[in-house]
Formats: sequence, C-alpha cells, structure tokens
Amino acid sequence: MPTPKEKAAFAKRLKDSLEPLKIRGGTKLAEQFNLRYRGDRPVTPQTAHKWLTGTTIPKPDKLRTLAEWLNVKEHWLHYGPSPGASARPMARGEKYPPSPEIIELASKIQSLTPKDRFLVEEMIVRFYGEDNEEE
Repeated sequence: MPTPKEKAAFAKRLKDSLEPLKIRGGTKLAEQFNLRYRGDRPVTPQTAHKWLTGTTIPKPDKLRTLAEWLNVKEHWLHYGPSPGASARPMARGEKYPPSPEIIELASKIQSLTPKDRFLVEEMIVRFYGEDNEEE
C-alpha cells in the first residue's frame, strides 16, 4: 500500500504532466481520461480529484491509460525516477535546458520587427496548442 508521501509524489507528477494540456481539475481530468479509457468502469470526477490531491493512486489499468495518454513511462508516473538514476524521463511540459541552437534561434527571433516577432509567436502558439481557452 502506498504511503502518503508516495501518493503526494504521484499527484505532483500527474499534475506536472497535465499542465501543458491545461487540465487542472478532477472534472476535466475525468472527462478527458474517459475518452481514452477502454475499461469497464469510467472514472468519476471525485476519483480523478483523489488522484490529483494524492489521496489515491490509480489501479494498473487506469495508470497504463494515463501514461499512454500523457506520453510518459508508466513506472515513472507511478513510482518516479529509479533510485540512483542519473537521468529521468522528462514529464510532458518539463523544459530541457536550452541548447546553443535554441539560443541562436531565440536571438534571431528577437531581432525581428515587433510585427514579425508577433507572427512567429502566434505560429508557435498555434502549433503548440496553447490557443485552447480553458472551459
């Protein structure tokens, strides 16, 4: 049986993985989860809320669906990084340190006129999917 500390750590990994999708509450999580889950019993908003608050950790079939949806390793989502692991999987939305190529690209974008910079920013937002308003 997971300890309260393990449940809280799971909840943090789950919330961090959901952040880029702008899913913050149990109702929205349950709704989106149930669209992907192929099991017998869909989750309720109350159950999803318990996942987000670290009250419970999902059963293996639901954990598998979450991991596939969020594009993270099931083991990492449930347990976190392995002890002594030098590298851990990046959670969705977690940022890699900027590479020299990224810094050069940012400099080029910064040198654009304000109008062109706005256009590039709008394209990035459009492709990245941040243009979805919260419901």
